[in-house]
Amino acid sequence: MRRKHFIMMVIAWIVEIALTYWIATMFSVRFIEVMFFTGIAFTLGTFYFSSSGGAMSRLYASQVSAQTGIIHERERFQVKLGPIFKASFIFFLIGLVFFILLVTGIIPPQSM
Repeated sequence: MRRKHFIMMVIAWIVEIALTYWIATMFSVRFIEVMFFTGIAFTLGTFYFSSSGGAMSRLYASQVSAQTGIIHERERFQVKLGPIFKASFIFFLIGLVFFILLVTGIIPPQSM
């Protein structure tokens, strides 16, 4: 792995951890209780913005074709899974493990 990709992954993790911590403090829950859900949001958001030629691209091309009468060439669906997506996916997997441990009761509920 190149150094640039590693630095991008670390920055992505720092941002994800900071946002997850902020959400956890706003709702007064533990960090690991929110980690799974924010991991899903980060991973899906990164996947959506790193892909091209999907449903939204076809919708916009159809709208432009209807307005102008010019038929555009269709883009093939492509996903560019870069270091930010990989970092988000790892964050999601760690959150999934904690979520399973919380649901099964291995990690006890938070005492008030």
